Amino acid sequence: MIVVDTNMIAYLVIQGEKTPLALKAVRKDPVWAAPFLWRSEFRNVLCGYIRRQMLSIQNARELMTHALQRMIGREYQVISDQVLDLAASSTCSAYDCEFVALALELGVPLVTVDKHILEQFPRVAMGAFQFVSEPG
Repeated sequence: MIVVDTNMIAYLVIQGEKTPLALKAVRKDPVWAAPFLWRSEFRNVLCGYIRRQMLSIQNARELMTHALQRMIGREYQVISDQVLDLAASSTCSAYDCEFVALALELGVPLVTVDKHILEQFPRVAMGAFQFVSEPG
């Protein structure tokens, strides 16, 4: 199991240049976990695509359904005190710290391409390119 941030879920579900990276990550470890926050962030990503006319509302709904099905049983509540402590001790947003908190709680890495998270939490976060490159 790994914790992934919303970007990784988006790369997997929305076809783009980083989709091959997400596919490699899911082949290496298909059990992806995330805090419930990912849903709101992913809806926001989809809204951006709709507003830029890169997706229809129907396509966005289908992608949301696909992502929700992918994450069934792998969504978690996080402890607010831990999120606040992590945010206070770093320059990351509370949103980002939810993913870090979950990784810490589950004792697994947070796989991300977010350079800021990687910089602020090097003991917890692992770059997606590094994750897929390391032997299984």
